[in-house]
Amino acid sequence: MLTSDSQTQKRLPTMEELPYQDGKPVDSEIQDLIAHLLKSILAYIWANRNDWFFGIDMGWYYSPDEKAIAPDGFLCLGVERVKHENLRLSYVTWEENGVIPSFALEVVSKTPGGEYKHKKRKYAQYGVLYYVIYAPLRIRKPKLTFYRLNGEGKYELQEDNPMWMPEIGLGIGTEVGTFQGITREWLYWYDEQGNRYLTSEEARQEAEFELQQERQGRLEAEVQRQQAEQRAENLATRLRELGIDPDQLN
Repeated sequence: MLTSDSQTQKRLPTMEELPYQDGKPVDSEIQDLIAHLLKSILAYIWANRNDWFFGIDMGWYYSPDEKAIAPDGFLCLGVERVKHENLRLSYVTWEENGVIPSFALEVVSKTPGGEYKHKKRKYAQYGVLYYVIYAPLRIRKPKLTFYRLNGEGKYELQEDNPMWMPEIGLGIGTEVGTFQGITREWLYWYDEQGNRYLTSEEARQEAEFELQQERQGRLEAEVQRQQAEQRAENLATRLRELGIDPDQLN
């Protein structure tokens, strides 16, 4: 249990003093890419905000009496996006004004490593409001599992995909898309209406397509104008050949 007692606070270890690597490699490439995709979208849609932080495979210290836990991805609101020029080595709750993550993600790419039991209990104990487990290799059971913390401090299974998270102002769900040239099912952020947020690359491609369509429209309009002028000129020439002054017809 964290305390605000000033003498106790002085004895708390700092981020630099705490271990920031657990020696465990990332389980697979997909585990790393999914979290980076989510973070990259946030960096795009929340580019003008500085009150959020998304950690990837980073040690999170809830209490100085416990070892760090390292979600594959986690989102904190109400903290500085950039702590200082050297960035964060770990996420240390007592150095973040007691702010705990609102969202935690675990990606199971091979065999479960406590995501459905041990880590689930820990995240509930720590007060993480939303917990998502994605297991792309699952066959007989759902690949995606959503949990929301209830008033009794227990996780309740959520059925919607995407799942809307009003406290965060985001939804999260799965959709087939392309990231870094790889087309497959990915996790994405969504708005309240269930519309998927684009990646920065998708947004750039969409803007380029719209610009191209606009240019094409202007080109076609110019061609039509020139053709109309040519037809009018041809008609005037024909009238003159017949001895008719086209200006008198206007």
